Amino acid sequence: MTEDLDTTMTAIVAAATEGRVGDSAGARRSLLGLWNEIGTDGDALHRCTLAHYLADLYDDPAQALAWNIRALDAADALTDNRVRRHHGSLHVAGFYPSLHLNLAEDYRRLASFEAAGAHIDSARRLAEDLPDDPYGTGIRDAIADITEAIARRDSATDARQSAS
Repeated sequence: MTEDLDTTMTAIVAAATEGRVGDSAGARRSLLGLWNEIGTDGDALHRCTLAHYLADLYDDPAQALAWNIRALDAADALTDNRVRRHHGSLHVAGFYPSLHLNLAEDYRRLASFEAAGAHIDSARRLAEDLPDDPYGTGIRDAIADITEAIARRDSATDARQSAS
């Protein structure tokens, strides 16, 4: 199957990269502009990817939570056929551990530990199918860190830092 040249995905990744190099405000503006173009009923891969990246650009866990919920909702509308048109190695199932992990982290930071626990349990269960590669290992390590923080009822901003 050939991969699509997708200018919207290219723009989403460029904006997310802008945020990673330090311009969070500019990246948020770019991604919010793209969100308005895509629309709430637009391509599910675009919505999922954009919302996932945008959530990471908010320090406020409530704002991050809203975008992470949008990412999960969009993933529920995705098909393997659609994600493979973007990249032949992708499977929708591989998105879910990270999406649930992010929701668990947002709920933990909001001190909503029951909701955090439900999502971390989903992330752990779904991560069993991830490969033993750097991505899978990173997700499993983050699940362990956030699980510990939830168990301690710790709502500190950085679960990895507070676990040490």
